[in-house]
Amino acid sequence: MATDTANERTLDGVVVGNAPLIRVRGLVNRFDEQVVHDGVDLDVRRGEILGVVGGSGTGKSVLMRAILGLRTPQAGTIDVLGVDALSDDPVNRRHIERNTGVLFQDGALFSSLTVGENVQVPLKEYYPDLPDSLRYELALLKIKLAGLPADALDKLPSQLSGGMRKRAGLARALALDPPLLFLDEPTAGLDPIGAAAFDDLIRTLQQALGLTVFLITHDLDTLYAICDRVAVLADRKLLAAAPVTELEQLDHPWVQEYFNGPRGRAAREAR
Repeated sequence: MATDTANERTLDGVVVGNAPLIRVRGLVNRFDEQVVHDGVDLDVRRGEILGVVGGSGTGKSVLMRAILGLRTPQAGTIDVLGVDALSDDPVNRRHIERNTGVLFQDGALFSSLTVGENVQVPLKEYYPDLPDSLRYELALLKIKLAGLPADALDKLPSQLSGGMRKRAGLARALALDPPLLFLDEPTAGLDPIGAAAFDDLIRTLQQALGLTVFLITHDLDTLYAICDRVAVLADRKLLAAAPVTELEQLDHPWVQEYFNGPRGRAAREAR
């Protein structure tokens, strides 16, 4: 699949040139009378790790689900990897799904399948003619890439620790070598050492594989350690999208409390 304009070119799922990999304009998300987003504009640049933060109820996961096509917004446009993410065209949907990997907060692994079988699920869907032996080897490669030992391949999710389940979910998200990776609270529930190790893993994979990462988090350490920019959702809008050093200066009550409160200062000093 290829498209050309003055500023971008899309080829085999990768946008090159000046265009962002994700472009959101005028997004409105509403649940009955509750307006969550009222005209959100956001660009996610190729090759960056973008952190997404906001107070409770600001719609961080709602935004991610809309971008992924899991929720239809009331208004606005969303382009992902050069195609209309809100289109009903099955070719567009498959193009986006094939080129995005998602790690949900709880890992979302199939409990009745082994880790290896979980990782093979997208491979079976998109490459049904691959020999079983090759699918097995690819699953093993992704498991090792996610920092798991080889013997995790044959274990059930219930036999893994919380941190290992997240890594197994990450291995499945990387199964198809997507250029775009979505992470929903990847360090939630991890101890500080485990969270720091997961942050390091994400940055290493992003640099090695050339990934673009959309990362929802509450973890200030993550924001300071690995995010190139941070998008702040507040007051039903995108308040700002900038490096954390710039956000620290933003004159907004929630931003000041979040970045310049005790936990923010501790994360900044640790960094």
